[in-house]
Amino acid sequence: MQQQTGIQTNPVAALGRSTISFVNSLGDIFLFFLEGVRLIFSSPKQLTKIIRQMYFIGSKSLFVISLIGIFTGMVLGLQGYYTLVKFGSEGLLGAAVSLTLIRELGPVLTAIMITGRAGSSMAAEIGVMRISDQIDALDVMDINPMAYLVSPRIAASILCFPLLTALFDVIGILGGYLTGVTMLGINSGVYFYRIDTSVVMADVAGGFVKALVFGIIVSTISCYQGFNTHKRTDSVGPESVSNSTTAAVVLSCVLTLVSDYVITSFLL
Repeated sequence: MQQQTGIQTNPVAALGRSTISFVNSLGDIFLFFLEGVRLIFSSPKQLTKIIRQMYFIGSKSLFVISLIGIFTGMVLGLQGYYTLVKFGSEGLLGAAVSLTLIRELGPVLTAIMITGRAGSSMAAEIGVMRISDQIDALDVMDINPMAYLVSPRIAASILCFPLLTALFDVIGILGGYLTGVTMLGINSGVYFYRIDTSVVMADVAGGFVKALVFGIIVSTISCYQGFNTHKRTDSVGPESVSNSTTAAVVLSCVLTLVSDYVITSFLL
């Protein structure tokens, strides 16, 4: 009996169980994503559902993306100017703002803002449908719940994230222009000339690759957490929906930052 108790409290064994559980969860999420992608092309009716989700994920996020983009660009312009002026290089402000936005802050902040606005909603909506047996009702009516609920959201995220990232980048560069040129007196021609000479297509492509990966991560994690709300062991009922929504937002943000580092290390 003492030996069994020792095994249960062994920290190495606990770490092993946690690691195995984590790897199993990653495998489940990956298979969940593959099934969702496969069912995108299962029926022509999917197009209508995808357009509806694009409106929810994309169009309804325009205001918050624009607002965050303009203030991010203005902050970058302000901080960048007072940093560069110490080295007599304030003329490079346009390059500093544009490259920072296009390579890093644009895709990352866009993904985090959409996670908070749309990702949490996806997890909560699907989670409520799960605990209220609506997903089971879809099965009874011979409607594939993955094709009906998950696939359109994954497809819409893949399409919307790069577009919203591009909008964030453009508005952020204009925010840097407002601070650097309008407020601090940098020559507008120099500002845009530095952008033109510093930003290359590889920078833009790298930002879009990140946005695409972030879209896959956010949509898959959010849908997975909501779809499997009934399997949670820490809570039941409405509390399980709130926990699934919280887990979706936290995991999406963490994996967004981790994948950002991994992708950056390959692109540089």
